[in-house]
Formats: sequence, C-alpha cells, structure tokens
Amino acid sequence: MHNHFNGLKTAGLFGLIWALLLGLGWIAANAFNMPILIWVFGFIGLATTFYSYWNSDKLAIKAMHAFPVSEAEAPAMYRIVRELSTKAGQPMPALYISPTEAPNAFATGRNPQHAAVCCTQGILRLLDERELRGVLGHELMHVYNRDILTGSVAAAIAGVISTIGQVLSFGAMFGGGNRDSNNPGGMIAGLAMAFLAPIAAMFIQLAISRTREYDADEDGANLTGDPLALASALAKLEAGVSQAPLAPTKDLVNASHMMIANPFRAQDISRLMATHPPMADRIARLQGMATGYRPN
Repeated sequence: MHNHFNGLKTAGLFGLIWALLLGLGWIAANAFNMPILIWVFGFIGLATTFYSYWNSDKLAIKAMHAFPVSEAEAPAMYRIVRELSTKAGQPMPALYISPTEAPNAFATGRNPQHAAVCCTQGILRLLDERELRGVLGHELMHVYNRDILTGSVAAAIAGVISTIGQVLSFGAMFGGGNRDSNNPGGMIAGLAMAFLAPIAAMFIQLAISRTREYDADEDGANLTGDPLALASALAKLEAGVSQAPLAPTKDLVNASHMMIANPFRAQDISRLMATHPPMADRIARLQGMATGYRPN
C-alpha cells in the first residue's frame, strides 16, 4: 500500500462520483418517468470512456503537436527510458518530443504495450540528466498504474453527470417531468441536486487527478531510487512554467491533467480547482522519502 493511501483515496472518490451518478439517475427516472434514460446515459458514458481510453495517446500527442524521435535524435531519453522500462519489466514505449519551450512532460497510452512518453524541448533544455530521469520515472508510472484508464473513467462519469444535470434542469425550467405539486420541497431538492451534482463531480474528478499525481511521484521515485532528483526537477519546472506558460486552448486543457506540471499560468484559484497538487507539497513528500519522514 502507498504511504499516503492514495489508492484508497481514489477508490473513495470513485465511490462518491458513482453515488452522484446513481442519485441523479434516480431523480431523472422519477422526474421523466422514463427509466430507459438511465441506460441511454450509461451507454453514452461507456462510449465516451472507451473512445478517450483507446485514443488517449493520439489526443494528447496531437494537442502538444509532438513528433516521434529516434534514438539518434534523443539519446538521453532513450537511454533513461530503456533502463527504467527494463527495470520495471515493461516494454519500451514510443518516445516523442513537443516543439515548445514550455517545460513539461507526459505519458499516455491505454496500456504499457501501447504507451508513449513525451518531453517538450523546454524540459530537455532545463533539466540535467539526473532530474530528467526522475521525471521520466514519474511518467512511466502513470502508464504502469493505469492512470490513463482511471482519468478516462472519471472524466466520462463526470460528463454523464453533467449531461443528466442539464436535462433535469431543462425539464424543470420548462415544466416537463413527473413533478409532484404536493411535494414542492422534494422538487426543489431535486432541482438543487441537478445544478450542484455536476459541480461536485468536477471537483471529485480533479481530486482523483491530484491523488494519481502523488502516486506517480512516489512510485516513480521508488523506480529510480532517487526521490531528490524528482524533487529538484519539480522545483525547476515550477519556475520554468511560470516563465513560459502555455495558452489554455481547449485541447490543451483536456490534456493538461496528463502533464507532470500544470502547463498554464498560475492563477489565484482554490486548490480544489487544480488538476495537480501544489508543487510545495509534492516536493516535501519526495524529500520525506529521502529522509524517511512522511509528511501528511
């Protein structure tokens, strides 16, 4: 079990998001007297999950305009990834470089046999080889931990919840459904849940993304045997991203949770709205791994 129980936290968060989905499903079935709607929404959710999961490597690579590189073009990346893949007993992934000076990296793909690891030109210039090894260990663990599947499922469920909430809100505003005029309190509660559930689902989806980052940090540091290298890399990335942020286009926003650092300009927003844990927390945990102290 991980030292910070992130797997347990992820399971608990999935339980919450499924509870939201089932609660909205029950409201929709009663409001419109159409139980088949639940099956329709469920099918849409499964189809969305399958599409995102199956094409996750293509979507992220396209968003970053990345191109495949040979060993002659990126010898350090190949050397490090080959060493770590062999150590983990996993196949060698495809390697890509994104032509941007914004320092970042990500891994994607539906399983270790169909994985891709991408570094930006900016991160290759910013980090030394030891720090790059720490980053690549982190990214490989995202693949080995099946985080792409986890993220795809969370996003799909959140999307279905948002769709059901919109349908319920639309029906309530335009007088549809099977509302009980003798129970206005129940109608108001159902309408409130229709509005609030999609917001709650978004928060839960973001929280799941943050727990997976903590696990990839810890597991990647165990794979490389050098948590301080990743801690040093994260400190450099925080400064580097602030100097060369990416513009938040739709495709990049959808792919941003896969990256090792939030690629956009830091804003004064709640931690609940972040796709990544605070860098200071991640660095402290990695430093704790090196000293044997585990911060909460």
